[in-house]
Formats: sequence, structure tokens, C-alpha cells
Amino acid sequence: MAGNPTLEGEIAIVTGGARGIGRAVVEVFVDHGASVVFCDLDPELGQPIEQGLGPRTRFVTADVSQEADIANVADVCASAFGPATILVNNAGVNANFDATTMTGDDWDRFMGVDLKSAWLGAKYVLPHMREVRRGAIVNVASMHALATLEGFFPYAAAKSGLVGMTRSLALDWGPHGIRVNAVAPGYIRTRLVQDSIDRNPDPAAAEQSMVRNIPLRRIGDPVEIANVIRFLASDDASYITGTTVHIDGGVTAKRAG
Repeated sequence: MAGNPTLEGEIAIVTGGARGIGRAVVEVFVDHGASVVFCDLDPELGQPIEQGLGPRTRFVTADVSQEADIANVADVCASAFGPATILVNNAGVNANFDATTMTGDDWDRFMGVDLKSAWLGAKYVLPHMREVRRGAIVNVASMHALATLEGFFPYAAAKSGLVGMTRSLALDWGPHGIRVNAVAPGYIRTRLVQDSIDRNPDPAAAEQSMVRNIPLRRIGDPVEIANVIRFLASDDASYITGTTVHIDGGVTAKRAG
């Protein structure tokens, strides 16, 4: 299928790009004309995607919480295609800790992936974007940044921090022609959501219960998030910065209680 060339000539870095939303972003970006470097921890997942999508993709094995790994991703991108004009900070993990028993090491490991990594990604793409006076960053947050549930500590804190980082970077870098936005997905058919369903004694009943709480009465597909990210990263969204787009089937539109 020939893609709409709205990202023609763009060079993107996507973190956590080997599965779920990240993989959908890589596929949509390539289909719309971009060259993409994506990273993940598991080369057995990432390498076949690179092979399948062809010469405009590169996979890099990386721990996004480690600055040297993020610096290497940026270097691979520059060598393969040129410096990145788009960054999608998608990598993330879930966590369910008791605040009184969570250790400092637990906190640092979790925040390293879900929050610190987004700063590191920005750190290594912003200098070039400033030089050419253009660029777009999209951070993948969560509906938990706005409204959360019991047992999601400190996941909601990290995603709220990511939204705050989005606003700060948008203000600081807007004068340089760089846009920074976030998306806040709801229940999307990813490994994390599926795992949460499968942990229940009756997964089918658990999924039905989840769907009843979604106004659109269904779980979203990763490509539905990827399409919004593509829009925010493209010139079609040239006057949008500092905002968070909720893509949750209406969940956060519901009143509290």
C-alpha cells in the first residue's frame, strides 16, 4: 500500500519500537515516507521488523534508561540517515508498588524507563533540531496522567511527569521552531493491557468489565495511536505544541465517582 507522503524526507527515532504502540508508529512512519531508527531491549523482536520494513529502517538494541545507549541510538540515526527531525518517546513499563515498601533502586529503575528516558531522548535530538530550526517530539504518556486507579503507584506519577515535561520543553524550544506534544492512550491492545487482562481468573470476564467502562465499548488498536502520533509529528500539526491529546475511547471524559 502506498503511503500518504506526509512524512516524506523526515528522519525519526522511536523508542520502544519493537512491539505495541511503538511498532505501529514505526510501521505508520515508514508507510508515510519517513526513515526510522527504532530501539528496544530485545533484538529477537526488533531485527525481524527491520528486515521486513526494508532499507529505511534501522533497529538498535538499547536500554533507554542508560544515557550511553540513547546517545548511540542518536549516532546510529545520524550515520544511517542523518540527524533526527522527529523523536517519539514511547518506551515504557508498568509498575504497581506500595509506596512504603518500594525501594530507592525500584524507583530509579522504573523512572529511568518511564520518565528519564524521554529527557535523554530530547537531550540528544534537540541540538540538531535547534540548528535547523525545526523538529517535532511526541511523548507517549497515558490516561493515568489525568485520572488513575488504585494500585498504579508510581506509574501515574511518571506519566504525569511526562506531560509536565512536554509543556516545559514546548515553551523552551518553541522559539527555535521545535514542537513538543504528548498523547495519552487509554486501553489499547498492547502486551501490557493484555497481561493485565490475562492475570485475572476469568480473562474474558475481565475484558468485558474493562470494555463496559469505555464509552466507545471497545479496546483500541495500536495503529489508532500511531496515526495521531503521525499527525502530531507532521507539518499538518504545525501550530500545535505543548498539548496532550487523549486517545482513550472517552474514558477520561467520564465524571469522577
